Amino acid sequence: MRSHLLNDTTAERYRSSVTEGVERVAARLATTPRPSTGVTAAELARRVEAVDLDAPLHDTIAALDELEELYLRDAIPFHHPRHLAHLNCPVVIPAVLAEAVVSAVSSSLGTRDHSAGGTLIERRLIDWTCERLGLGQAADGVFTGGAQSHLHALLLAREETKERDPARPRVFVSEAGRLGVQQAARLLGLGEDAVVVIPTDRNKRMQTVALARELERCRRDDRSPMAVVATAGTTDFGSIDPLPEIAELCARYRTWLHVDAAYGCGLLASRRNRHLLDGIERADSVTVDYDKSFFQPVSSSAVLVRGRARGRLPDQAGKSPGTTRRFDALKLWMTLRVMGADAIGDLFDEVCDTATKVWRMLAADPRFDVVAEPQLSTLVFRYIPTAICAPFAIDRANLYARKALFASGDAVVAGTKVGDRQYLRFTLLNPETTTADITAVLDLIAGHAERYLGGENLDRAC
Repeated sequence: MRSHLLNDTTAERYRSSVTEGVERVAARLATTPRPSTGVTAAELARRVEAVDLDAPLHDTIAALDELEELYLRDAIPFHHPRHLAHLNCPVVIPAVLAEAVVSAVSSSLGTRDHSAGGTLIERRLIDWTCERLGLGQAADGVFTGGAQSHLHALLLAREETKERDPARPRVFVSEAGRLGVQQAARLLGLGEDAVVVIPTDRNKRMQTVALARELERCRRDDRSPMAVVATAGTTDFGSIDPLPEIAELCARYRTWLHVDAAYGCGLLASRRNRHLLDGIERADSVTVDYDKSFFQPVSSSAVLVRGRARGRLPDQAGKSPGTTRRFDALKLWMTLRVMGADAIGDLFDEVCDTATKVWRMLAADPRFDVVAEPQLSTLVFRYIPTAICAPFAIDRANLYARKALFASGDAVVAGTKVGDRQYLRFTLLNPETTTADITAVLDLIAGHAERYLGGENLDRAC
């Protein structure tokens, strides 16, 4: 079956096959009426399990037809203005073009001799990001997976402490940004008590008074304050920790400061809101996810460190645990070369502005309780009935509304908890989403919740 190998003799077949695939996706984009088909995982599982992988179709068109049934038809369209659920942004065309180039050329960025141009482009983008962060001339970094970035940063922090007893290091993180940090600590083999969770204020930002108290306790108990992980854009609330104050405490206690800016990194391109990241220039390491707020396809992430020597990153091949890495940097490169950073920043500012407008709407609407004013583009809220109800009934009504929305296909929203209460979450990352979209979705949420409290049942929604 050499005819399927991509080479000089199959260039035309490659062109026609990829064109057919692009046509299918373009048709899907142009005719997507709703942000969800309401399909259940069980329905999809039956279709996928029915495929005999040992009986190939031997035909690209037939395979694409099958793919439409198994995937494309029900794939969540993150570009839809009423997809409001997750940290998945609509993507820009220059980045999608780059993705096609990367897949076909298939460069590996393990060492420079694999792809000199790719290596140099990645290094230039790392330098550009470090400049935007203000980390200084000695800063360095590498493109990597988002979750892997936390692991990488904490590994560097552990090496910096030169601590060999896994029971002594402590990592401090706010209760609003702890999950990825706890996983990284486990992977590093740190002790069960290694992660110290710091409470947040009413705006879901790390309380620096509590952090100072825990750092002092750590020193008093002869533990090693390995790292503080501050968050510039928490997943649930979009909150940004007080970075200048945290940096002062890290300097005082000689503790590595890692800033998780996976979500908030879009502010690096903002012409109006860059000041929200003030203090990030004092970090020892920073995580950025371009696929969250730079409108890039997944995956596109990087970890940056203040100093090459301090970070022990001597060359490109030695910077990442992965020896075979995709040329993901090309997506950001093409975006910057076609659109420019200001255009990306303006798009992110738009969604943040919309979030502020929606917060005002929610605060003025007696049907809803909104938790905190957004710093970025996330809002956490829930429906509150006019009649007196038991707290668990309100929780169930909000859970029902979220799942009923998905089942209907009218909108996709996320759920989260504040304390032990059930809330809903909007993550606004689409500049095409309007306040009219939000008004319609809020009315749908209220309607579903009211019907639930009135006795309606939807088995798969609850």
